Amino acid sequence: MHARPVVLVSMLLVGAGCGAVNSSRGPGMGAGQDWRAYLGDAGSTHYSTLTQITTGNVAQLKVAWTFDAAGTPVDGDPSSQARGDFQTNNLIVDGVLFTASPSRQVIALDAATGQERWRFDPRTEREDAVGNRQRGLAYWAEGENRRIFTSAGTWLYALDAGTGRPVRTFGDNGSIHLGRGLGLRGTPSVRLNTPGVVYKDLLIVGGLIPENVAGAIRAFDVRTGELKWTFRTIPRPGEYGYETWPADAWKTAGGASDWSGHSVDAARGIVYISTETAGPDFWGGDRYGENLFANAVVALDANTGKRLWHFQIVHHDLWDLDLPAPPTLLTVTHEGKKIDAVAQGTKHGLLFAFDRVTGTPLWPVHERPTTPSRIPGVKVWPTQPVPEKPAPLMRQRYTADDLSTISPMAQLLTKERFARSGNAGAMPPPSLDETILFPGPDGGFEWGGAAADPEGVLYANVNEIPWFYRMIPTRGPDGAPLSLGHRQYLVHCAACHGADRTGDVRGGMPALNALGGPKTPEYVHKVMVQGGGRMPPFDRLGARQRNAIVGYLFGTEPAPDTRGNGGSGAPAGAARDDQTEPPYAFGGFQRWFDREGYPAIKPPWGTLNAVDMNTGALLWKVPLGEYPELTARGIPPTGTENYGGPVVTAGGLIFIGATADETFRAFDKKTGKVLWQARLPFSGNATPSTYMANGKQYVVISAGGGKSNRPAGSTLVAFALPD
Repeated sequence: MHARPVVLVSMLLVGAGCGAVNSSRGPGMGAGQDWRAYLGDAGSTHYSTLTQITTGNVAQLKVAWTFDAAGTPVDGDPSSQARGDFQTNNLIVDGVLFTASPSRQVIALDAATGQERWRFDPRTEREDAVGNRQRGLAYWAEGENRRIFTSAGTWLYALDAGTGRPVRTFGDNGSIHLGRGLGLRGTPSVRLNTPGVVYKDLLIVGGLIPENVAGAIRAFDVRTGELKWTFRTIPRPGEYGYETWPADAWKTAGGASDWSGHSVDAARGIVYISTETAGPDFWGGDRYGENLFANAVVALDANTGKRLWHFQIVHHDLWDLDLPAPPTLLTVTHEGKKIDAVAQGTKHGLLFAFDRVTGTPLWPVHERPTTPSRIPGVKVWPTQPVPEKPAPLMRQRYTADDLSTISPMAQLLTKERFARSGNAGAMPPPSLDETILFPGPDGGFEWGGAAADPEGVLYANVNEIPWFYRMIPTRGPDGAPLSLGHRQYLVHCAACHGADRTGDVRGGMPALNALGGPKTPEYVHKVMVQGGGRMPPFDRLGARQRNAIVGYLFGTEPAPDTRGNGGSGAPAGAARDDQTEPPYAFGGFQRWFDREGYPAIKPPWGTLNAVDMNTGALLWKVPLGEYPELTARGIPPTGTENYGGPVVTAGGLIFIGATADETFRAFDKKTGKVLWQARLPFSGNATPSTYMANGKQYVVISAGGGKSNRPAGSTLVAFALPD
């Protein structure tokens, strides 16, 4: 059985005029002297046409300048020096580099020297302009009118690119609330961690949204901030895809937004989005159906937001398999014909490729049967799509051949736990028993995305880290009630912080089992409302529920009321929250490590891959990253967990940081051989940028660390050839 895209393509786009559109293989592909767009260009290709740095001279690269983006405290506030989560893919325009710091400041630097020109701190505009990481900025220009778009908290700002001052004619005195245009009561706490894309005079954005808020893609006027169009990713009655949900699911389900970014075919006027799972992430009992447009590549008319075609990559997601990066636009020679294509990598290591105009897969996609749920009343969608080509870029399940080889003890322990848990791949059936989840929720592919060159070769780094998957009941043994706070914690917090509150430190999710000191109840309540770091805001959760969670965390919550009143001070006769809460919650994100702290699987743990998208063949695969202490023990390089993407250049090079060993590398794009590497002050968990300034080519990366339990900082490092 072949999965087929659903297509509704305007004749204006694919009619007789289509042949006159220039192929993206032409000179418009990639970045040149400047790096004006997030990930290089509107097509998210990560490609640079620069050739000053080549395979022949890259070994001579030296540090040209560094800059600490933490800066000095603003108004005596030390939190303005935030470090870590510095994942910015920096913009460079006309000799000026624009970066977004970990504390949400936007800083303009001289691109040749690293000297600061101006700095914008959003807290000078609003006290609540804080929140999640920011992986990039957007740039728009018309003559002398040049703007940088950034976000902080729930606000989108337009800044004058020359001065850093807010453009007061944009929105409400320089900003707009990102909760606008969702068609919901009030203005939900929507945030951005990727900057959106500019098309003509529109800024098109998705959003990082709470699980109980229905997602949408929106376009705003770059001059005024006026909302121009909205595409709802959870359809309303009468809209396409509504029948793939239970009736009126848009009122209760959330998510299905696009936090990972978009790509634009500017010549055709098509924007491509890649969406996340629907919420709640792991409990789908109230949303059984295919759940369009969650976990899908969707092509929209960039002028109007009208759907042109879509392809859903995961049906009824119960495993948090968001599409983690923007679609990559490239041109291939397929069956003797030049085709403008769009490629999409997944967390479970699959790579899909489609005709950019029609949505037709380049190679057949088969619907493979899934394993039924082991929990009564919970249903798994019966099939999931798998492409014939390219082959998966990682192992698709943990087998007896994958037991750890790092040491005899690690091998023994992984053998014992594998025998106990078993493995069903990336989509194990929901169960109350522990199951190995492999591939896991952090990839496979991750948010760094893939690079593509004009020859039709795609370069991607992937993770191969095993995880565990387990659902837990939100009631006690024999159906006995838990306290309201305990139940609310399991439903809303356990996925990240664990059912036992021990967190996932390597994943940036702190433990909550020993709160105290500066982490007072008031502090925790504020973070729940505003969000921060990886945590989205929970302001749409009722105050009673938030107070109950805080009481549970600090041990001040009343015991559960067995008479059915809900506990936590609920008035007598209050309706039980059980009626609207899921009966099961996810037991928490949990990577599987051995006793030494290494992934409990035979290496490689991280790889860099080159895929010929003309034929679907894997050209090469090499480990990405190294643990020197293991190399000293005679173990070949294992690769490490990696976050941040590659850049490919016309000079024949791939530049990538990403690894957990504080190293920046250049690879030969033809062979995968390491040609150069340099030590970074912190891990470069960002996609680098390359540009020309004063006649010299630079490569710059944001080195913030903090991932994989590594040291955290906020240093920009630029490299260039010696004079």
